[in-house]
Amino acid sequence: MKKALFLLSIAATAFVVVGALPAEGEVVVGWLEKVRIYPGNLVIHAKLDTGARNSSLNASHVTVFERAGEQWVRFDVTSRYGKTVTIERKVERVVKIKRRGAKSEKRFAIRLGVCLGDSYKEVEVNLADRSGFLYQMLIGRSLLAGSFMVDSSAKYITKPNCTVVPGQ
Repeated sequence: MKKALFLLSIAATAFVVVGALPAEGEVVVGWLEKVRIYPGNLVIHAKLDTGARNSSLNASHVTVFERAGEQWVRFDVTSRYGKTVTIERKVERVVKIKRRGAKSEKRFAIRLGVCLGDSYKEVEVNLADRSGFLYQMLIGRSLLAGSFMVDSSAKYITKPNCTVVPGQ
């Protein structure tokens, strides 16, 4: 009986360990990472949140304007070291964000290039006032899915090191 329980314990442990391994092609990242955003080529600190569907970026001085009959936004992004870039992007859509314990709010969603580790992806990002948060960007599942596994016990285990960035 003891031998059967011992073997069952080993099998269960092996199952848990194998289940925790990243899928082929997935890179392990921490719950906090530095990312580089494009356009702007600016390195900022991001919190990776598997509970969030989409990503959001701290944007200040958001100005809406029209270009070629389409709605665009101009906004500033500032790194924690004080470097500021001004970015102009076409508005993809206006999203309604539900917030726990507060009124929903409408935000502009744009497409932005993000370099995390060696991976460059263009994803939809909503512009928010994250000035009350420690991290300028929140990265959600739309960027993480299929490419990254988040280790919730680790932080800053990769650096933004994309060698191929479209348009750069």
